[in-house]
Amino acid sequence: MICLGWMQPGMLPCHRDACEADESDRRGMGYGNVSERRFAPPQIGVTSVILALESETHGHARRRLWLPLVQRTREPFKGMWALPGGRLQANRSLEESAFATLASTTDLHPTYLEQLYTFGDPMRSSNGIPMVSVCYWALLDHADLGTEPGTAGNAHNVRWFPVDDLPELAFDHTTIVEYALWRLRHRMDAPNVVRQLIAEPFTLGQLHDVVEAVLGEEIDLANFRRKMLASHTLEDTGEVAREGRRRPAALYHFADHAEEEGFAFFAEHVAGNPHGACEALQVNTPDDALSALMPHA
Repeated sequence: MICLGWMQPGMLPCHRDACEADESDRRGMGYGNVSERRFAPPQIGVTSVILALESETHGHARRRLWLPLVQRTREPFKGMWALPGGRLQANRSLEESAFATLASTTDLHPTYLEQLYTFGDPMRSSNGIPMVSVCYWALLDHADLGTEPGTAGNAHNVRWFPVDDLPELAFDHTTIVEYALWRLRHRMDAPNVVRQLIAEPFTLGQLHDVVEAVLGEEIDLANFRRKMLASHTLEDTGEVAREGRRRPAALYHFADHAEEEGFAFFAEHVAGNPHGACEALQVNTPDDALSALMPHA
């Protein structure tokens, strides 16, 4: 995949509101007060976190990750922004529901979604009925989107936001976003993940910019170059790229054995859990998507 072009807060076509468990749905469930609802069978929904990387800094310290949000038109949390999502349909699998709700809320059609985690705290629903949300995520490029978010028209309640400047989100969606970012940062040592954010061949400067954008911190370029070259996970193509008046920069691609070696460089930058909201999860982050549904020790 290649990186996305310039993004700014913009609109995408939208057909329906993001939904966890709408107030109108709850009233029709036939349950009494909040205490009684706590013992009701949980409702199951799907939620998606879609991340994309801008191609240039555009005046900022570093390139930024962006994601689409849906502005709710119904209670609860009317007027607030939320992740795209909806209720699990009886005639669809979890993955089919995730694709369908993402298409209906944002008009996005990714070719692949990975299960991120299942959120099921009994108190995450403000009005009583337990709500379990199976979350999916994806990294998109320009080819997946088919348009630039900042230039798409005729939408009224879907907008792209940079992940470092999000509005207050409905439900526990801030926790979901932070967990997705934490998970992405902990998987950046895998070249197959980095490949979704940068096209080969690339310069070390371009790879450095991608890493800074994802980790959300400044990284010394000279130290980065030294450690990446010492890792033997990159191979020099023998070609160069000319970037303005700078001297030509060598072009690299990932070595065949890169998947097995990984990028040890990232270990020192993502060793901890930097997000307070994620600490409450107290979970491991296995690569097997299905294991997110299993109890954790």
